[in-house]
Order: sequence, then structure tokens, then C-alpha cells
Amino acid sequence: MVKAIRVHTVGGPEQMIYEDVTLAPPAAGEVRVRHKAIGLNYIDVYFRSGLYPAASMPFSPGNEGAGDVVSVGPGVTGFKPGDRVAYVAPPGSYAEERNVPAHFLVKLPKDIGYDTAAGMMLKGMTVEYLLFRTYRVKKGDTVLVQAAAGGVGLILCQWARALGATVIGTVGSADKAKLAKKHGCHHTILYRDENFAEKVKEITGGKLCDVVYDGVGAATFPAALDCLKPLGTFVSFGSASGPIAAFDIGLLAKKGSLMATRPTLFTFLADRKRLESMARRLFSAVRKGDVKIPVTARYKLSQAVEAHKALEARATTGSIIFLP
Repeated sequence: MVKAIRVHTVGGPEQMIYEDVTLAPPAAGEVRVRHKAIGLNYIDVYFRSGLYPAASMPFSPGNEGAGDVVSVGPGVTGFKPGDRVAYVAPPGSYAEERNVPAHFLVKLPKDIGYDTAAGMMLKGMTVEYLLFRTYRVKKGDTVLVQAAAGGVGLILCQWARALGATVIGTVGSADKAKLAKKHGCHHTILYRDENFAEKVKEITGGKLCDVVYDGVGAATFPAALDCLKPLGTFVSFGSASGPIAAFDIGLLAKKGSLMATRPTLFTFLADRKRLESMARRLFSAVRKGDVKIPVTARYKLSQAVEAHKALEARATTGSIIFLP
């Protein structure tokens, strides 16, 4: 038996129950991992609330973790008991131990801690595909990052700046503005007090941005399109304020022949070689110091309800982890 958070009925944070779960031995192609740290991400809210359907009920939320290999299932090569590992995988990480498809596991370098890994795998791999595989940011680009003080935002700002981009970030408070600037933002916009599209125009002298990275969704659309120069790219990668409603695609033509895309991390992770390449690049950026992972809060796994309430109230910054 292991302790785990399980959702029996989708809904609010209170639907998460801390309980004993029987964990079967790892099946073919699986690896049993004993977690040292588990990451909290907004996608966990989507599954818990039912916005994203779980594969089965009840289920344990959570898509990232770091720990040690306990045992391996039939057919698994490349991993053995005692290996330090980290992963982004389908839901199930809110548990002391879980079985993870070996496809999603990577070995964790000795110089990267479990807390750091659990705070960066999903967010850092997301940033990798945003910067290098969706719109390839280059020196001289101007980038707008919505929710720049969030878990993805703080990594995205640092890495984009390291690539030579000018980084503008929207934030919800003066304290979050300070945090975003500490992590790479050249300019911050207080979206609650300022019209962010007008402010972007002012900051850029009317030149606007090459790309907008938006994990907020409904609350920032379509105003986000007004931040883009002609032929600019709008990248919607999350829906923290709710999903963007269907819109007339002709709007992209009217606003300057814009490009818009809605990528998801697991599409990129489906190819094992690409997954390994993404992880190598992320680990390298962390080792070089281009990206520092700000683990800003640690909760016991039994405190998942409290952690989700804080996340949904936008009371959190940076990476949050659970300690089983």
C-alpha cells in the first residue's frame, strides 16, 4: 500500500482525497518510481476539474515527479533499481510511488536535485518546445510572456533573455513584477491596472512583438493579438482563466497576417528521441545557469487541497512541489 491523492468525482480542490492505494507491480514497459518530490502544475487543475478528461476514475493527478527506481517491468532496458530519474508523464504522480511508462523517464544528472527536477520537468520541457520548436526565438526578437511570474513564466523569461530576446511580461502585482524582473523580464506590465496591449505598444515604440506566449487563455484574448507585429505568432499553450472560445480565423488576417497555434507538450514528448533531446537541452540550460528553477513553496502531499486553492487564487509564483 502507498499513500496517494485520488479524485473519485471531478470538481473543486476538495474532491482530492488522501488515501491508501494498492500499487500493482510494474507492467511490461513500466518502471516503479519512489518519489522524492512531485511537481504541481495548472494542468493538474484541468484534470481534477474535468476540463481535461481522465483516462479512468478514480485517478491520481500530477504529471511530473523525480525520485528513485524501485523496480522495472518486463522488457525495460536502460533503467535499474537505484537510478535517479525524473519525468513528465500522464497523470498519476500525486503518490508516494507510481508505475511510469519507461518511455517518459529520463535519468537525472547527479548535479540536479530532486526538488529542482520536480519543479522543472513539465514547465521546463514546455518552455523548451515553446522557444525552440514552436516559434524559434532568436537574438533581437521581442517576446511577450503572459503570467510572467508563474511557474512556466519565470523559466520562459530567463531562457528567452539568454537567447538574446527583449522580454516583456504581464504580472498581477508589484511583488510579482519584481520577481519577473529578477528572472529575466526587461519590462513588466501590471495587467490589473494597465491595458497590456497599449502598454506593449508604448514599450516597443509601436514596433510590437514577434511572438506572444499565452498560458492564460480567455482573459487575454483577443487583446494578445494586438501585441503582435505583422506576421507575428500567437502561441496559446494554456487556459488558466478558461479556454479561448471559437473565433473567426479571418481575425488573424485583419490584424496583420498573424499565425496562431495551440501546441501541447505531450505531442512533442510522443517521440522518444525528441523527448531525450528536449531534456538534454533543459538540463544543459540549468547547468550553465541560463535558467534557475525557483522552487517557491513546498507542501506535504496530504496538503494538496490547500496547494490547489492557492494556485487557483493566483496566490503562487514559480515552481511548487509536494514532498511525499
